[in-house]
Amino acid sequence: MSGPVAVLYGGPSAERAISLASGEAVAAALERKGYPVARIDAGRDLPERLREVGAERAWIALHGPFGEDGVVQGCLETMGVPYTGSGVLGSALAMDKLRSKRVWQAAELPTPPVVDLGREPLETVPARLGWPVMVKPACSGSSLGMARAEGTEELEAAREAAAAYDDTVFAEAWVDGAEVTVGILDGAPLPVLRLEVERGFYDYAAKYEHGAGTQYLHPTGLGAEVEEHCQRLALDAFDTLGCHGWGRVDMLVGDCGVQVIEVNTVPGMTEHSLVPKAAAHAGIGFDDLVERILAAAAP
Repeated sequence: MSGPVAVLYGGPSAERAISLASGEAVAAALERKGYPVARIDAGRDLPERLREVGAERAWIALHGPFGEDGVVQGCLETMGVPYTGSGVLGSALAMDKLRSKRVWQAAELPTPPVVDLGREPLETVPARLGWPVMVKPACSGSSLGMARAEGTEELEAAREAAAAYDDTVFAEAWVDGAEVTVGILDGAPLPVLRLEVERGFYDYAAKYEHGAGTQYLHPTGLGAEVEEHCQRLALDAFDTLGCHGWGRVDMLVGDCGVQVIEVNTVPGMTEHSLVPKAAAHAGIGFDDLVERILAAAAP
């Protein structure tokens, strides 16, 4: 290798702090593996920065819009720099939770029904979805802007809060059940993790705050047959969006069966992150995980 691996982190999104932590962990792992590394806090000057350091490959550790939605991927493709993770199409689709669900519905993959709150009046929500509902900004991550609503007043407040993160906001039918996640690595599923939280759902605090009391269970207690079904469904959901390389698929397991919630094409790589935890259950250490993701960097 003549040039360094550019670790792209930080960026302008609301998930900047998590991205900085992920990127630093990735950069340190690559250095331990003997790779020359250039840390780049990615902004609009990214092409100039990449040329300055002579980057040979890029390890994308950016979360949220700009870094995870196809923008940076398109830049790297234009420059001919191989990069980790999904391409432009898969990244853009997976970043948009509402359009992801439309694609899954067309492919007849199970996912909770939704109401687009920018296109349909709030009064349609209880008739279409019932109460409670989960309100989400379409293009945000780390559970930012998400809230549970149990009535019209809470729905209005949740819509306004979510709109601070994205112009498109939707309500999703609430599913009572186990929160599970499946990491994807090199086209294969990692062991299933079940998340148990002390609050209503796996929100930002449950993901990142010390002392949040979140438990990460493997085996999940749901049985081998359900876990295998989750793995198959995760691959289907991932492939249907055109994603490849690595990522994570989040699901809920309830009385209605397994429901796909979202795909993350650049999951967190912090000490609290789910893909490293799942990889560890498969006997893959953090440094090896980082190197394997790099090895699959798209030309």
